[in-house]
Amino acid sequence: MMSTTRRDFLSHVPAAAGLMLAGCRQEEAPPAARADLTLRIGNLLVDISKDHTISTIGYNGSVPGPLIRLKEGAPVLVDLFNDTESSELVHWHAQVIPADVDGAEEEKSLAVPAHGHLRYRLTPAPSGARFVHTHVMPMSDLARGTYTGQFAFVYIEPKSNPGRYDQEFFLATHEWEPFYTTAEEEEEEPAPAPRKKKDETPNGWEIGYQRFTINGKCLGHGEPLRVKEGQRVLFHLLNASATENIKLALPGHRFQVVALDGNPVPHPSLVDVIELGTAERVDAIVEMTNPGIWILGTPKDDDRKNGMGIVVEYANKTGAPRWIAPPKTPWDYTLFGESRAVPNPDETIQLAFGKVNGGTGGFNRWTINGKSYDPNDTPRLLHKGRRYRLVFDNQTDDAHPVHLHRNSFELTSVWGKPTAGVMKDVVLVKGYRKIEADVTPAMDGLTLFHCHQQLHMDYGFKLLFNVA
Repeated sequence: MMSTTRRDFLSHVPAAAGLMLAGCRQEEAPPAARADLTLRIGNLLVDISKDHTISTIGYNGSVPGPLIRLKEGAPVLVDLFNDTESSELVHWHAQVIPADVDGAEEEKSLAVPAHGHLRYRLTPAPSGARFVHTHVMPMSDLARGTYTGQFAFVYIEPKSNPGRYDQEFFLATHEWEPFYTTAEEEEEEPAPAPRKKKDETPNGWEIGYQRFTINGKCLGHGEPLRVKEGQRVLFHLLNASATENIKLALPGHRFQVVALDGNPVPHPSLVDVIELGTAERVDAIVEMTNPGIWILGTPKDDDRKNGMGIVVEYANKTGAPRWIAPPKTPWDYTLFGESRAVPNPDETIQLAFGKVNGGTGGFNRWTINGKSYDPNDTPRLLHKGRRYRLVFDNQTDDAHPVHLHRNSFELTSVWGKPTAGVMKDVVLVKGYRKIEADVTPAMDGLTLFHCHQQLHMDYGFKLLFNVA
């Protein structure tokens, strides 16, 4: 991924009270003050492999968009330009910022009009690996929303960074050329038996893909990751898919996971395989002690052959890249947590996830506590400063990467196993499983909870809170 220096994006600008907007079209004179960060949304062509070009929408002329480095707590002036024919929403995923600049229609955030411009200030927080992406609901249109190339890493540098590593790579996965299919994706780990009779109506549409990339390139196309023996390399991994949960491995090496969703974990642990639900991020250090030419990629052979991988090349080594299937070890959030007790919540909120099969040629409908999202419903009230325990009860056979906007939550129970200290903003709740997480809202305003699987979100899997 292309890197941009802090000088490119940051300058010392005073914080402004309120929001500054500019409704000018792009051809009008630019504002007098120079923005610290500019995102231009536009159509582009991406060469993802030899003789294969994708037409999509992206940020600043590349996929992924350029790496955005910000400084924790330092306000930035943001310019958004939309060169497309449709209104867009730019979501600052996992940042604790006001709802009007968060970039979600449900929160009444500001949209960037077609061929329009939007300007505002935001204060980046918290530190760590975040990202920015479109929050448009494409529904049945597979050429909009997160099916496009509208995503980019946002790294918010902490006020102090004691990390010890020799170099770092930012790697974002994405799939291309989506199509509708009747095939259902099966989970690799066995799930508990369903707790209720399964819907006998045939399953509705699912999404398949023809091409897979890391940083916009299929395996074997583009530059390898060049390392040296003895280095400690920090990998920042992002699943920027619209719908796919993935696994990644680097044969002959192990990952020491040091942060989840940009938040340092209390107990860094070694794993052979990293699992990432849609929109999850993992930071992991790898000791480069096995010289050679290796493939960092997915254990799914077909997906890897169709592009989901990148070459890791040691200095002074040549030959064909090697892949060795990793051991099948379960991914468990509790590996990175503590066993201490957590405070009792002030209130527990049950969130049961349901599915109404769409039947042949139709779309499945998704529910929370038996109801699909209705924009006319009154948002559920949360009180700022109270500790809420959210019980994610997945009563379907699909895995759901659920996300809470403008907050992070602490995992307290995973599949019945207590844990503490693991802070996340997306958690992958597998079929017929239950995860509990505590959140203490710190900022007023509308806050969206949803499944980050685009098709699920489009067809009902959303709930709106209002913090006051």
